[in-house]
Amino acid sequence: MKLFDNLIVWSLPLVPKPIVKFFSRIYIAGSTLQEAVTKVKELNARGIMATMDLLGEFSKDEQICKQAADTYIEMLKTIDREGLDSNVSLKPTHMGLLISKDFCYNNIRRIVLEAQKLNNFVRIDMEDHTTTDDTIDIYLKLKEEFGSQHVGTVIQAYLRRTIDDINRLVEHKANLRLCKGIYVEPRDIAFKDMDIINESFKYNLDKLLSNGCYTGIATHDEKLIYHALTVIDRLKLDKMDYEFQMLLGVQEQLRDILVKAGHRLRVYVPFGKDWYGYSTRRLKENPKMAGYVFKRIFGIGK
Repeated sequence: MKLFDNLIVWSLPLVPKPIVKFFSRIYIAGSTLQEAVTKVKELNARGIMATMDLLGEFSKDEQICKQAADTYIEMLKTIDREGLDSNVSLKPTHMGLLISKDFCYNNIRRIVLEAQKLNNFVRIDMEDHTTTDDTIDIYLKLKEEFGSQHVGTVIQAYLRRTIDDINRLVEHKANLRLCKGIYVEPRDIAFKDMDIINESFKYNLDKLLSNGCYTGIATHDEKLIYHALTVIDRLKLDKMDYEFQMLLGVQEQLRDILVKAGHRLRVYVPFGKDWYGYSTRRLKENPKMAGYVFKRIFGIGK
């Protein structure tokens, strides 16, 4: 299957944009906020929570970053007005981290302040390893002001530094999403062996849940989900102590199985005009996703 997934990714530059858009419609809600709202309503009707994300990253234009922050504030107001079960996720480089750390912090703080007013929550996504220190610093500063109920961040299991980061973050009872990691990193920065990455995911999940950190268990890997279920059972955790998280359009049957079993599950709902860049980057960075999407579109493996 790895060869099949890589073949799909290799062919992307040869594929016309309309066809890429056809593929991306499975895991991107659309270009507008209203399209994202419609998708969230569909998920909520199935007992699934959501996190909405405005597509965009690596911006060095102050105006674009400020406009993105304004859109996030409008997203939070819309969630409140529409009565949606959704929070928001954002990328620091979309908020101006490449311009300056302070500029980025101020943009994110505006959004978290609005989330506090509306009793909602902001997830600060983690990007490549060059942003990890700044992202954690920004998160901890905001957490100190607003608390874990309004802001959280992300930890990636494939980074060699993750155990040290989690040892630091558990002391703050951090609210974290734990994922494997998607960016292509050098070997001295990240593990390359999938067995090691999976063991890292399990070890760090155990540590987070054992230390009372609310954790978004972000994976489509049923083996890791099974491990999570065993930890949840062993620790006798309440359903409000954790949640599972998945991408839109990926592993929908497994998603529904977890929800039916009574677990809280949140789906990542991206939208925006940057759908093409997002689609090609994510498929190249994670060829397995290409296989998921291809099989989902053509009904393979149902």
